[in-house]
Amino acid sequence: MPKRSSLAHWRNAWATPLVGLAGGYLASLIGWPLPWIIGALLAVIVARCSGWLIREVPGGRQTGQWLVASAIGLHFSRDVMGELLNHFPLILAGAFLTLLLSLIGILLLRRAGIDRATAFFASMPGGASEMVNLAQRHQAETAKVAAAHSLRLLLVVLLIPPLFTWSLPPMAPPPAAVLSWPWLAALLPGGALLAWLWGRLKQPNPWMLGPLTVCALASVGFDLHLGLPQGLGQAGQWLIGCALGCHFDRAFFRSAPSFLARILLFSLLAMLAAALLGQGLGWLASEKPNALMLGMMPGGITELCLTAEALQLSVALVTALQVLRLFLVMFLAEPLFRLWQRA
Repeated sequence: MPKRSSLAHWRNAWATPLVGLAGGYLASLIGWPLPWIIGALLAVIVARCSGWLIREVPGGRQTGQWLVASAIGLHFSRDVMGELLNHFPLILAGAFLTLLLSLIGILLLRRAGIDRATAFFASMPGGASEMVNLAQRHQAETAKVAAAHSLRLLLVVLLIPPLFTWSLPPMAPPPAAVLSWPWLAALLPGGALLAWLWGRLKQPNPWMLGPLTVCALASVGFDLHLGLPQGLGQAGQWLIGCALGCHFDRAFFRSAPSFLARILLFSLLAMLAAALLGQGLGWLASEKPNALMLGMMPGGITELCLTAEALQLSVALVTALQVLRLFLVMFLAEPLFRLWQRA
């Protein structure tokens, strides 16, 4: 039976990369921001909503995260790390403020009669799988929690890159990154190994944080200033886009329309509030607000860091804000919910 189910899964998964490749290529032709992730995502969603239920390629999202996280980690340097340490109070304030944005979602969902646990964990700006696990532990409606995080991520991926790209002046592409095959031959497998170990230890987002940690530490420690070969980053985006698209079909958009409408409203309000908070923090700290605004968006680390990279903003600052918020959510979500229950 396991062999039959595995074969059936592959029969429904073989076309997913091809559909995503077609979508990414079309998006690149029309000049869409982050074409290989957004084009692949939309193409797979269209295919699934048309009735062709193609499936996620096993390991596709993890492979894409591994490649993209390695590229992001290589953006770190000694100078960048020094700036991050100098701005740590600003980064901490930004992470806490975006955590407070979850109150908008909790209020909207509670007014609709959603139970406490579902409203709370559906509104947290943390990793979807971790929030679903916590929701299950507290007898929440896990399907609604998963749907809320999926829809919010979809909106961030579709809206934020175009809005930031089209609102900023056009920039010349950055110079080609320096390549060092001996270093990459050590760092890429090292990142994969740490991701596997973190996954075994049930740590959050291992295939993003593991390679990012290995590459960032090596880049800062040895002041490498390296990059990945042309095409590897795009391949990672394509795989992530294909995997994200497989979370959506007609049944998803038809399920609990009132609940999804409130999540849509919450996500839009949270993005607007994050932009205003980023502007305010930038003004208080006399810093350019664009990277702060991007780092405070309630979305996925991978997608927002890719946007920062494409716009030549501070990838390290966006990464630091997103990673710190992820750990704040992971450590504080359950104690805060228990405190709310006792109150």
